[in-house]
Amino acid sequence: MGEYTFGRDTYLYDDNYGEKISRYIPIAPAQHQDGVVGIESIMTPRPIYDDPCYKASGKLKNKVIILTGGDSGLGRAAAVAFAKEGANLVIPYFNEHEDALETKKVVEGYGAGCMLLSGDLSKKEFCKEVVRKTLDKYGKIDVLVNNAGVQYQADKLEDITDEQFDWTMKVNVYGMFYLTRECLPYLHSGSSIINLTSITTFKGEPQLIDYVTTKGAIVGFTRSLARNLALKNIRVNAIAPGFFWTPLQPNCWIKDKIPTLGADAAVGHGAMPYELAATYVFLASDDSSYMTGQIMHVNGGEVMG
Repeated sequence: MGEYTFGRDTYLYDDNYGEKISRYIPIAPAQHQDGVVGIESIMTPRPIYDDPCYKASGKLKNKVIILTGGDSGLGRAAAVAFAKEGANLVIPYFNEHEDALETKKVVEGYGAGCMLLSGDLSKKEFCKEVVRKTLDKYGKIDVLVNNAGVQYQADKLEDITDEQFDWTMKVNVYGMFYLTRECLPYLHSGSSIINLTSITTFKGEPQLIDYVTTKGAIVGFTRSLARNLALKNIRVNAIAPGFFWTPLQPNCWIKDKIPTLGADAAVGHGAMPYELAATYVFLASDDSSYMTGQIMHVNGGEVMG
């Protein structure tokens, strides 16, 4: 027998087959947050966003990256990794001011510039403002990461109100469309666009019908735009995460659902945000120079193929 450590807990596994005897490892206790968006600072446990073992090599030195939703969750982990690689960041976010300021402090601690812009990405006027202020401060845009998104639990299609459907669609799809359209005239050969889709697009999630609809649209947008921009050498790819411990989760699910999230992954648990950060770096950097129109699946083996 051997030991397998995850978080603060230790589990046994079979040395002969590498299989954990205790397969399912809850990543967090039951909890729920009310509100339009989730807040990272009140989550238990706090998500781990900064990987102390990450070895930066200047892959994004002096690049300017617009990273939506970089105030918390996966976006915060990406922001920290981008900063370590030498990029300057512009982070549009909704109204999670405390989380955003914490991210800014960490990013600047690694020597990177960080401009925070609070507003509603579903409004094209705000998207125009993001681009204008980015150009005013840095004079260029190298990478766009459409990372922001919302999701809300609904047991049946009939439970999804018009207001919820509109908001989910506008934040997840309209915001991506508006901001990408505004950025395109300023992107250049070698630029990268990274969109965030979801594992739920590929397996279906019966309680997230409107959310999955938007994430499926992002897959189609990514593939079509990749072909449209390929000869300009502007790459467009997407990431489809499995379950990561971010504010999206307690903000969406009833509290008793939280300990079960990640149970379907082959590795038997969910993940912390820092475990996805290097994927953002890969797609933003020249390491992925011959990759476009692709969906990167990072889900602990929950969906394969």
